[in-house]
Amino acid sequence: MTSQTAKARRSARSLKTDTTRCPKQIEAAQRLRYQVFSEEYGCDLGAQTPGIDADVFDTVCDHLIVTDLDSGELVATTRVLHQANTGAVAGFYSAGEFDLSSLEKLPGTIAELGRTCVHPDYRNGATISVLWSAVAEYLVERGVDYMIGCASISMSDGGLKAWRTARHLQAEYLAEPAFLVKPLRPMPHLTHTRDTDRPVDVPALIRAYMRLGARVCGEPCWDPDFRCADLLVVLEVSKLADRYSRHFMRTAP
Repeated sequence: MTSQTAKARRSARSLKTDTTRCPKQIEAAQRLRYQVFSEEYGCDLGAQTPGIDADVFDTVCDHLIVTDLDSGELVATTRVLHQANTGAVAGFYSAGEFDLSSLEKLPGTIAELGRTCVHPDYRNGATISVLWSAVAEYLVERGVDYMIGCASISMSDGGLKAWRTARHLQAEYLAEPAFLVKPLRPMPHLTHTRDTDRPVDVPALIRAYMRLGARVCGEPCWDPDFRCADLLVVLEVSKLADRYSRHFMRTAP
């Protein structure tokens, strides 16, 4: 068995989750993010330090990381910006892409999930389940009512995949009117790209969001820095807790 195959078959028992603000662990997460995003979106992300994806939000976020206990390698990461910490960065990251005024009227507390990525060798059910167990536990423990986040789709093919994926998700998983938002940079390809009859290949992380009960909040935004289309998604945490949190917390290491 090759090392890559062994990693792909790694069980949840070999993976450990942590919530951290440790600079060393955050840098490891930033290096993984750069590796994954630069390859998938075909750009250097405007990185100020070679090989590191970093921005001002990193310093005020809680970073959830997954580590392979056998190798010590950081294999998955996401970050959470709690509403209580947005004052230091003048709002949520997604406010730079969407008009969030409708969400600001919701009762309760919002947290934003962002920069989620998994090492290519670990993109399997065990890794994603362990990562979401950490997310679910964080949201419930911190009293979060709504989780929002940008779900990204590469536009490396000129926008066809992003256009078709966005249309599919809007048809199948559109949020209620109270959650709808408007993109600040509407995706230019939506009205100019012909549809096809081929099945829509929704990215694995977006499929995971939808299985958790998340919904898309309307039209996508074009992100020229990452060369992708972003859909804002929202998850009502009470529904996550009812449907998934007990399962996730049982499977967490």
